Amino acid sequence: MNLNVAGLDELDLQILDILVKDSRTPYLEIARQCHVSGGTIHVRMKKMEDIGIIKGTKLIIDNSKLGYDVCCFIGIYLDKASSFNYVVEEMKKIKEIVELHYTTGEYSVFAKVICKSITDLQDLLMNKVQLVKGIQRTDTFISLSQPIDRNIEF
Repeated sequence: MNLNVAGLDELDLQILDILVKDSRTPYLEIARQCHVSGGTIHVRMKKMEDIGIIKGTKLIIDNSKLGYDVCCFIGIYLDKASSFNYVVEEMKKIKEIVELHYTTGEYSVFAKVICKSITDLQDLLMNKVQLVKGIQRTDTFISLSQPIDRNIEF
């Protein structure tokens, strides 16, 4: 990362590194590890939020413990580029879609989907996704495991 362009220095990167490893680390603990005051951490965090580097925090849930055992990716072909905005709005209504990417290459859109079962995935594809106006066809890839799941480290 080009520090000057992002407006960050080594202390900012230290703070981000600590938070990437555990976003619940208290400001005073971050300050102790960085050898600065808690107020300094507060100011730096506010700065990184204001410039959009930190967009919030999120809870990480083990979906399988809630009965959602199927993770898959759906490559989506659109009938035409002008269908994109409508398709995105319709896809937002489908709760099993947890990520949506506008991509280059073979697919116009690539979606990450979490379902309870293969039967639920089939229902989702046939009765929700493939019925969205503007979707020409889809390719589905089932994830067998996720050996790496991390943020970029600094």
